[in-house]
Amino acid sequence: MEFEFLSIRKPVEDVVLREKGSRFLNFAYPVRNETEIKDRLAHLRNLHPKANHHCYAYRLGTNGEQYRANDDGEPNGSAGLPIYNQLLAHDVTNILLVSVRYFGGIKLGVGGLVRAYKESAKMCLQEAEIVRRELQMSLEVTFDFAQQNSIFTLLNRYDAKIINFEAAQQCLITALVRAASVEELCHQLSELRSVDFEIKED
Repeated sequence: MEFEFLSIRKPVEDVVLREKGSRFLNFAYPVRNETEIKDRLAHLRNLHPKANHHCYAYRLGTNGEQYRANDDGEPNGSAGLPIYNQLLAHDVTNILLVSVRYFGGIKLGVGGLVRAYKESAKMCLQEAEIVRRELQMSLEVTFDFAQQNSIFTLLNRYDAKIINFEAAQQCLITALVRAASVEELCHQLSELRSVDFEIKED
């Protein structure tokens, strides 16, 4: 299993390409799941309700195994695919790239559209800071209140990032853990009494 991948450090917004009167506003966002993608798309539709097209592509997973390209009313394959191909060319994943088009009155033709959306995506990614990231897993641990010191010590040893802690007779911790460390950490947890845990890919 691969534990590292390339993505972008932070959002890139409002990268503009003009072509024969049409204006293409381009946005790239680091994303972790489809819920974040839907939220970003909804935000852009609210921000640009009068735009003619909101074309996009995304990749998720360390190898980009989840992906989609959407033409949003442009001729089939003329928008989403050129954007997606730029994600492949830059080898980035966990990313959403959206090109918002305001039609300028002159039709570009399929070839012109392909070039415009490819260049839009390329410009946007050139503005982005591409970084190497480590795959993280979400870990939920349930344990007795009296065990919290030993649980925190163990999580700290593996550089786990605590996201949520619910203190009660039965405590619950949600933490992010580097995927490379998960197997060893789970082995340590399994040796503790009255401790339950569950791993999910973040």
